[in-house]
Amino acid sequence: MSIVNIRRITQLFFFVLFLWFCIVTTIGDRLWQLRGWPVNWLLELDPLVALGTVITTKRLYAGLLWSLLTVVLTIFLGRVFCGWICPLGSIQQFVGWLARRKRRHAEKVALNKYRRLQVTKYYLLIGLLSAAAASLVNELLVLPGRNTGLWLGVVAVCLVGLTLVAARKLLGNTKRAFGWFIALVLAWAFVGLVWRPANVLVGSLQTGLLDPIPLVYRSVNLVLLPLVGGVPPSQRFYTGAWIIGAVFLSAVFLTVLVPRFYCRFICPLGALFGLLVRWTPLRIGKQTSQCTNCGLCETDCEGGCEPAGKIRLSECVLCMNCLKRCSQQQLVYGTDRSAAGEVDSAEVNRRGFLVAAVSGVASVPAMRLSGLTARNWPAALVRPPGALEETEFLDRCIKCGQCMRVCPTNVIQPALLQAGVEGLWTPILNFRIGTSGCQLTCVACSNVCPTGALRPLSIEEKLGIGPFESAGPIRLGTAFIDRGRCLPWAMDAPCLVCQENCPVSPKAIYSRPEFRVIRDGERRVRSATPTTVVVDGPDLRKGWLASGEFYLRALAGPDQVRKPIVDNSTDSITVSDQSAWQTQLPPGTPVAIEVYLELPWVDPTKCIGCGVCEHECPVSGLRAIRVTGENATRNKRHSLTVRR
Repeated sequence: MSIVNIRRITQLFFFVLFLWFCIVTTIGDRLWQLRGWPVNWLLELDPLVALGTVITTKRLYAGLLWSLLTVVLTIFLGRVFCGWICPLGSIQQFVGWLARRKRRHAEKVALNKYRRLQVTKYYLLIGLLSAAAASLVNELLVLPGRNTGLWLGVVAVCLVGLTLVAARKLLGNTKRAFGWFIALVLAWAFVGLVWRPANVLVGSLQTGLLDPIPLVYRSVNLVLLPLVGGVPPSQRFYTGAWIIGAVFLSAVFLTVLVPRFYCRFICPLGALFGLLVRWTPLRIGKQTSQCTNCGLCETDCEGGCEPAGKIRLSECVLCMNCLKRCSQQQLVYGTDRSAAGEVDSAEVNRRGFLVAAVSGVASVPAMRLSGLTARNWPAALVRPPGALEETEFLDRCIKCGQCMRVCPTNVIQPALLQAGVEGLWTPILNFRIGTSGCQLTCVACSNVCPTGALRPLSIEEKLGIGPFESAGPIRLGTAFIDRGRCLPWAMDAPCLVCQENCPVSPKAIYSRPEFRVIRDGERRVRSATPTTVVVDGPDLRKGWLASGEFYLRALAGPDQVRKPIVDNSTDSITVSDQSAWQTQLPPGTPVAIEVYLELPWVDPTKCIGCGVCEHECPVSGLRAIRVTGENATRNKRHSLTVRR
């Protein structure tokens, strides 16, 4: 079996495995449901996920240790992840093969030539990592004033390193190098002692926007599986899914124009691998320089690495097509360097590096100028259970959509601009969508998160029972009643749906009784019997007052007790025999038609923000009861000040 066929089988295996992981990310204990399957394994193999979270949080989530395996394989074998494992790369390769399988040899060679714009992915990687590392830059800048001893130690280590480099004569101009070093140390000291940029430079993890593994997870979970029915069979909805789908389809079908377009020009993970393969011992290259330059090796080259000439190791995705195409067996995969020469590193220039780095560092403070993570935080932004404080959450979330996929009620949705540009596609709760609110005994989303942006919760912690009783339940927010839209408050219509569906015990929604005169309810008697009263005024809707919540009360006379109405016509009202008037009301007696209402109220000390009340509210547009982020456990600054 040829190496190309082995690669194809491997790609198919990992692609099917990826699809299976997406399908089984649902609650249940059946074979096709979440029952111990390592559904995050491909995400955990992604070193860009691990690197980004390490930079922003300064710690490595345990599951992401798998990424070290990918790094080791890349260093020793080359970009094997890109050519053999990555699902998005496999999809692009298959679509490209379909689009170009009947094209002529010369056309294929022209398409597979290296393009200078392929360096773009390295600048994107630099920008994304710089955005994540901005907080580290901040800590380094204030180090001289905050910890002088540590700063002097760092300077000493750098000085020793520079001295050793100079001693080995690796510097072209030693005096100039030491001069620049002293100038940088003095500038560093000035910044650290004089300027305090603690609130200016902040980091945020945005690699998930372009990282191919979170991208393909997000696209399959939120677009493809809901479109084809997927598992579970009930229809699922996701806000802004068309944008996610458009990005995915663009990444896939641009490969019709240029083979593996996304891999070549955009993919920051591919750029990271390209940096790692510079010293790889195994590589593709020519055995001798006796090549006829037939160009067959570049017919199906997926990376545009130009194996016919000086091969670009950073662009080679190890598709092995060149080995199969070479009729003279000039190309081999081994430890020898290519006889035709090699281009070891990416063509990243100093100016482009600085522009990308500065843009990345400045991007997060610019995005936060709106104050959405500070005093101007959006009240409607409610995160899933287990979510960290907002800035810490944004430091970890890779926008993979796993929590949205596993949610049994479909209330976890991808954010558009609710949390600002920085929070695009991060999970938020939309209680209008799905089958219910956040279920009391469900902690699936917090346990499936691959980076700990949603910290793992137990049912006991979420409910605040057992060892967590003193801390109380996890609160997602607080429900507020809009009295201008609530049926009992605004329209004299009896309704207690929110209270009836409140799952908390004792209920967070309670009611207070009130009798209220309906519109045009104050009338005068024209004639009466002990049980029936004919009144003046506009016509009544026949039978409307017989629902059991309406009462008739005389406003004058000795008997002013409310009488339950059992029937009505357009101008007459009948009360029950048990509550008949002992003496019939004389003509002209003022009476009032009243409705008995149970007005809902929210106890903020009991409400956990589960959103069941909002989901079940019969006001179908803007709900009359809505959950906002106040009093959420994850942020003490948003707590309500309630005094009893």
